[in-house]
Amino acid sequence: MSDLPELPVTFRPGHTRVVLLTAGAAIFVVIAAVAVLLDPLTPGERVSFVFTGALLFGVLLMLARPKVVADDSGVTVVNIASKRHLEWPEILQVNLRPGDPWVFLNLSDGTSLPALGIQPGIAKQRAIADARALRALVEARSIRDPEPSPGEPRG
Repeated sequence: MSDLPELPVTFRPGHTRVVLLTAGAAIFVVIAAVAVLLDPLTPGERVSFVFTGALLFGVLLMLARPKVVADDSGVTVVNIASKRHLEWPEILQVNLRPGDPWVFLNLSDGTSLPALGIQPGIAKQRAIADARALRALVEARSIRDPEPSPGEPRG
């Protein structure tokens, strides 16, 4: 298929990431400036201000972490606090239904994995295009046996 993206490809919510990282940096700078400019603060209070700013920046950095990376070996889903690598045949379906906050991957073990790296928040059309591209890659790269092996029940 000629419309498939070339591997490796990374899907991530670019606009959301820019907003989160910009806000995190701005918050850190403002809080650190307040810590420096307020005269009645003790050194310990100044450090606690800077620490609080760094903590808030760290939280926003974690929220900006999600991505989905597709390569020859499969798909790696990086969410806020977790990372999971899936082989191509493990992914049965890529879903982004109207109203979904992000893509869900239906897996061969019967579970569903949220993939926060493709989310329609700020850039809905981009998320839809990314979900379609990932779906096309899954369909092209997954090896599915249409006939069950002897002795296996038909689905």
